[in-house]
Amino acid sequence: MTRQIVLDTETTGLETSDGHRIIEIGCVEMQNRRLTQNNFHQYLQPDRLIDAGAMEVHGITNEQLVEMPRFAEVAEEFYRYIKGAELIIHNAPFDVGFIEHEFDLLGKNVKLREICKVTDSLAMARKMFPGQRNNLDALCKRLGVNNTHRTLHGALLDSEILADVYLYMTGGQETLSLDVEDGSTASVQRASLAELGLNLPVVKASKTELDAHEANLQRIDEACGGEAAWRKS
Repeated sequence: MTRQIVLDTETTGLETSDGHRIIEIGCVEMQNRRLTQNNFHQYLQPDRLIDAGAMEVHGITNEQLVEMPRFAEVAEEFYRYIKGAELIIHNAPFDVGFIEHEFDLLGKNVKLREICKVTDSLAMARKMFPGQRNNLDALCKRLGVNNTHRTLHGALLDSEILADVYLYMTGGQETLSLDVEDGSTASVQRASLAELGLNLPVVKASKTELDAHEANLQRIDEACGGEAAWRKS
């Protein structure tokens, strides 16, 4: 069973080298591409002030964190939660760097890529959409993911949105092989509609439409002096 965790963090600033810390961790779990609701979400007391620029992005204030636990208090639970899973992170080097820094401050040499598989969804998006904006808002707009409830960044909210984006990025047509080998038919592999949460009606052609289609194929047969390619497909 494939266990994936979509993960995001919010921080006091941009660089761990400047003493910045994690103030929110948000994770949503997927099993076999389905959300399980087994999420991990925690605000943290960073023991330092939040930069004004960071506060403008996520809206978390110093006052809100006064009574929150420190990373040391949740480190073991968080470690057990993520261990062995595939982590899906947008701009993974940023979040991975901050998480590993938090463990370093506890004297624990934890390297996420040694205990998890790390997938950078930003790197994926850049390959899929080269030369375009690939931040989360841009991807939502491009892929039709609803993010109208996102006015500020938030680790759990962004993880939930990224989960939808990731499923759209990876759940459409995956491979299209038109090569016929050993008498086999052409193969089209795709994620099931159920996995994407879609319930599309199947509308079959009427007899009138089928008769019109056949008549059109006959006209093509006569025009080309043979059999229309459609009949051979």
